Amino acid sequence: MPVKRARVVVPWKHGLHLRPASELVRLAGKFRAAIRLTYNEKMADARSILSVLLLCAATGAVLEIEAAGDDEEGAIRAVEGIFRPDS
Repeated sequence: MPVKRARVVVPWKHGLHLRPASELVRLAGKFRAAIRLTYNEKMADARSILSVLLLCAATGAVLEIEAAGDDEEGAIRAVEGIFRPDS
């Protein structure tokens, strides 16, 4: 099964903290594709708030997003949108 990938940079002053993490988890739940984030060799399931917070991604951290499934293209675009500094 092909996997879509993208890289994003954590834009928030306090890193990937509770508010953006919960927004990410809520968004990930809307897609059928499996969405994973990788940072410093740690991998997180984007549907798990604890998993996302345990990445401990600080401001400026580069995360790799992977999505696999029927709607992987839309999932990648939506997750990238959360990490835009203006959103």
